[in-house]
Amino acid sequence: MSFAIIETGGKQYKVFPSKILEIEKINAEVGKVLKFKNVLLLNDDKNTEVGSPIIEGASVEAKLLENVKDRTILVFHKKRRKHSRKKNGHRQRHSKIQITKILSKDGKLLAGGEMAVPKTKVKKEEIKTKDKKESEKKTVAKKILKK
Repeated sequence: MSFAIIETGGKQYKVFPSKILEIEKINAEVGKVLKFKNVLLLNDDKNTEVGSPIIEGASVEAKLLENVKDRTILVFHKKRRKHSRKKNGHRQRHSKIQITKILSKDGKLLAGGEMAVPKTKVKKEEIKTKDKKESEKKTVAKKILKK
């Protein structure tokens, strides 16, 4: 499975197609395609390419899903024996993105292209169908035993 390590907002993220990330806020419209040029590492099934510090020409494309706020963090300052207190709250802004493509330094598509269905949804559907089949087998077995 192909993946890349990118840097944005002073942090590094391991990304692969269809992965949804929450990163530092990006000023762009919802639904726009973003291109990340700071690719630190590219890996496909055959080889791994490490940048020094980045890989020139490589990029990762992502779609901006929404801009959200994190939960409230309370900031409380107190000076003891002085009856001095200060309480503030803070909500950090984030952007949710979904990775669509990973492009190598030649411009060749390593992974992605079409939007893949997230794996968790596929697994849940398969589990439900398997459970139905097993429950049908159990009911058939119970009917045979009753006769």
